[in-house]
Amino acid sequence: MITNAQPWDNLKFDLDGIKEVQRKFFGTLYNTYGFFSLYANVDGYKGDEKIIPLENRPEIDRWIISKLNSLIRDVESLYENYEPTKAGRAIQQFVIDELSNWYVRLCRRRFWKGDYSEDKIAAYQTLHECLISVSILASPIAPFYTDELFRNLTAFNNNEHESVHLSLFPKVNARSINHDLEQKMIIAQRVCSLGLGLRKKEKIKVRQPLEKIIVPAVDKAFSDRINAVQDLILSELNVKTLELLSTGSTFLKKKIKPNFKSIGPKYGKQMKAISSMVLSWGTEEINNVEKNAGWSGDVGGGFVELNSEDLLVETADIPGFLVSSEGGITVALDIQLSKELKEEGVAREFINRIQNHRKDIGLNVTDKINISLKSNLEINRALNNNLNYICSETLANSLAFVDTISSDSIEIDLGDGEITEFTITKIK
Repeated sequence: MITNAQPWDNLKFDLDGIKEVQRKFFGTLYNTYGFFSLYANVDGYKGDEKIIPLENRPEIDRWIISKLNSLIRDVESLYENYEPTKAGRAIQQFVIDELSNWYVRLCRRRFWKGDYSEDKIAAYQTLHECLISVSILASPIAPFYTDELFRNLTAFNNNEHESVHLSLFPKVNARSINHDLEQKMIIAQRVCSLGLGLRKKEKIKVRQPLEKIIVPAVDKAFSDRINAVQDLILSELNVKTLELLSTGSTFLKKKIKPNFKSIGPKYGKQMKAISSMVLSWGTEEINNVEKNAGWSGDVGGGFVELNSEDLLVETADIPGFLVSSEGGITVALDIQLSKELKEEGVAREFINRIQNHRKDIGLNVTDKINISLKSNLEINRALNNNLNYICSETLANSLAFVDTISSDSIEIDLGDGEITEFTITKIK
């Protein structure tokens, strides 16, 4: 109710609204804690390990800690100014969009793969700090669940009898706030959003690897920032390579035109002059418009200020590529599939089915298995060419290709229209 409207405004009780907050915020926070708890118990994380300095942690850790400290600063100010609704919305946005949908999702492999290394400990310490801080920040407006969460997170620190409501409000560590790093991640998020949108438009699953994504560089600062998050983008989009185009490249053909619907009401008498000027612009002028999110100057006998909504930039289609632009960023996604890419896509689809079945039959995340498979020659060839990758991802000691299979096998379609059957056996 607090995040829906200011507490001094009249508000009818809305059961559907409660369910939405329960699903979006509390459900996401619960699942994030559940993820942390599951792997912390598997690895024996106790919270008493030596703290790894922030500067020694991966960039993704430093980014989420930067965002966390920005959140603490903003929420403290909002509470002090009696703005609990804005505070609640800021906490919700951090938990859903940044902590869960970005940090945890991108770091998932760090928690469940490999030895109990410094990198894995850094991931635990980072997520633990975020969850504890969120439990304290949200406690004034969600007092009961946050107290339970806080007690669970601090149980191994001999604080099991302390309440979140007896804890001190988090202090902002200004040195942990890195605006440049936050800008890098914003670029990564926008590029990934455009790339995922193109995949969805063409109905290409994310599990299907693609060869290349091309991004025009607006300037050197943009190039430096996107190079810093290149690996993250490639992993998120499941693409092999990222190519940066120089500003002078003619690979992407761009056109620009005025948006008469938005310009007309503001500059009716100057419309003709504005239109002639905009339609005469070339590549350099278009790049400047995208870089500056608009244009301003004298035209048609008066000063004009045009924003990104007033100027419509379009990119011509390229054979074999899908192109999309938004907010001054353009991406071109190579959608041509080689034989190797198709086979890897089949392997990833198969891994997903195995992982889902592991959960269905209640296997632990550390249980080793053997897999038996009955399929056609094409599927067998694709899986055999990616055998080591499949076994590594599914914790399988072996993958056997058989002509007959038990009656309790699982039937799946890996995209070729023919039924593939498999069984998995836990290794005792």
